[in-house]
Amino acid sequence: MLSRSSKLGGTLTALTLALLATVPAWADPVSVPAADAETAHWFSTQAIALFSAALAIGIGTLGPSLAQGNALARAMESIGRNPESASKVQSVLLIGLAFIESLCIYALVIAFIAVGKVG
Repeated sequence: MLSRSSKLGGTLTALTLALLATVPAWADPVSVPAADAETAHWFSTQAIALFSAALAIGIGTLGPSLAQGNALARAMESIGRNPESASKVQSVLLIGLAFIESLCIYALVIAFIAVGKVG
C-alpha cells in the first residue's frame, strides 16, 4: 500500500503536468483582436485573479477535506474502542468539524475577493 506522502506527491505531479500541458493554449493570442490583445493575454490581471480564485478553492478544500476524513475516522475508532464515550466524542467531533469547515469558507471568501478584482 502506498503511503500518504507518495499518493499526495503523485497527485501533485499529475496536476502540475496537466497545468503545464495547457501552457501553449495560454500563450497563443491569435484569435484575439489587436486592441484586446493586452487584456486577453494569459498574464493579465484578470486571468491571474481568476486563476488565483480557482487555486484558492482547490487548495482550500483539499486540506480541510483530508482533515475532516481523518477526524471522522479517529472518532469512529474511539467510539469503537469505548462505546460509552460516544456522546462526548460526538460533541467534540462536531465542534472540531465546524472549525475545520471554517477553513473551506475562508478559501471561498478569498476566491470571491479575487473574482471581484476582475471587474
